[in-house]
Amino acid sequence: MRRTSQVATPNGDRGHIVGTKRKKTILLVSTALVAGLMLAGCSSSKTASTRSLGSGSADSGVVDAAPQKADAGAAPQEAAAGAVRAPDAPAQAPDLSVDQRSIIYRGSLSVRVKDVTAAASEATGIATTAGGFIGTDNRTSGSGDDVATMELRVPAARFATVVDQLSKLGAEDSRQISTEDVTEQSIDLDARITVQQARVDSGRRLLAQAKSLSDLVMLEREVATRESDLASLQAKKRNIGDLVTLSTITVTLLSPQAAAPKPAKSTPGFVAGLSAGWHALLVSLAVLLTVLGALLPWLIGFGLPLWGVYYLVRRFMRARRTTPATPVPALAEAAASQAEKA
Repeated sequence: MRRTSQVATPNGDRGHIVGTKRKKTILLVSTALVAGLMLAGCSSSKTASTRSLGSGSADSGVVDAAPQKADAGAAPQEAAAGAVRAPDAPAQAPDLSVDQRSIIYRGSLSVRVKDVTAAASEATGIATTAGGFIGTDNRTSGSGDDVATMELRVPAARFATVVDQLSKLGAEDSRQISTEDVTEQSIDLDARITVQQARVDSGRRLLAQAKSLSDLVMLEREVATRESDLASLQAKKRNIGDLVTLSTITVTLLSPQAAAPKPAKSTPGFVAGLSAGWHALLVSLAVLLTVLGALLPWLIGFGLPLWGVYYLVRRFMRARRTTPATPVPALAEAAASQAEKA
């Protein structure tokens, strides 16, 4: 019994030791497997992160390149935006030299000549030689009081020369020269004409695309309005261009005995307003009296008979209202019988 127990005890310890070693081995193997898996996961994550960083750097290069491209194209865009915003700035006339500006020249002079008819013919020749023409020619003749008033249109470049030549036709009495700079108006009209022309073109394109009758009528009305505005602007531009290209000179040729024309004097202010108001009042009263004088025969011929008829009718109606009414016999008898019964 003792031997068996002695033999059994070492075998049991050995089995216990073997079981313990197996557990440790399994634990170590499992630990190693877990560590290997963790290392593999870390390495894969590092690789993925490296790849992501590499791709991110490439993408960032593309992104950085894109802003550079955008910045490269930003200048033209800003320039274009500046060009678009330019009209919003206050309109200013460009700093041009005198020969590049739009200037209207006007002049008037009075000259005393011995023969008004001959001097008028010479003035016509001067204007024609300068490349101009006669706008108006008004002449009056009397007992030695001959007067000729001529309006000459000559090129602006020959304005001063023509004025000097006209003054040498006789003895110069007076001279008035005026200029008007219309450069800003001309530039403004050019810009407005460009914008209005674009509006007309867009309206015509929309008109060509109209699909219903109502849209067609509305667009035709809108296009007609825009074309009318464009024509008005173009007419103003042509008028300014005509005045700039051809200067106006008004020359008055007087005989030695003719009275000098009196220039129109204007006194602006309260006195001028009072004078104009008084003149308007007198004109209005004259018109009112004229109307009353024209209506007075009609009032007498038709108004008085009508008023007489109206007066007679009204008097008759008033007399009829004041006449007492006569009682009816039946009612009188009924009233009397009722009185007797009572």
